[in-house]
Amino acid sequence: MSEDSARADVWLWRARFFKTRSLAARFVDDGRVRLTRAGQENRLDKCARPVKVGDALVFALGGKLIAVTVAALGERRGPPAEARTLYSPLDAP
Repeated sequence: MSEDSARADVWLWRARFFKTRSLAARFVDDGRVRLTRAGQENRLDKCARPVKVGDALVFALGGKLIAVTVAALGERRGPPAEARTLYSPLDAP
């Protein structure tokens, strides 16, 4: 994995959408995350798929539809305030 990307499960865990990395990995492996990069939309099928800054992610979690743009990859799973800097909400179409 290059320095300009991160595994999908790791990024979702660092951004605090999931309590554990294994929960994030299972969620991605089940094909429940859509990734849009350069106008191409794909369903992530493996937790090791890379996400990059600028990618848009859409997934349903806890009865809510979450649509975010990856703003940063992060180095660690930090406090919630730090996690919120890793993404920005996607505007509704």
